[in-house]
Amino acid sequence: MFNFFKVVILGFVLAVPSVGWTGTVEEKPSALAMTGDALFVRPAMIVTTVLGSVVFLVSSPFSALGGNIGESFDQLVGKPFNTTFVRCLGCT
Repeated sequence: MFNFFKVVILGFVLAVPSVGWTGTVEEKPSALAMTGDALFVRPAMIVTTVLGSVVFLVSSPFSALGGNIGESFDQLVGKPFNTTFVRCLGCT
């Protein structure tokens, strides 16, 4: 049942724009960095987020038994999601 709620919450997070999640970034990326990020890094991270979600769903019963489902979610879904949708274009 706990896994079901995680999947529902993940669905809401992916569906709702993440307006207030980031603070002001002082980094000034170049046009080349922004272009490379938009063309190569973001699509790869979208795929990584989707694959991480699938791996999380498959491994969640084992993570729940091991007591580390939160860590598993953060590593497989949370970090790729933040890299894809939250950080500024071209920022590291």
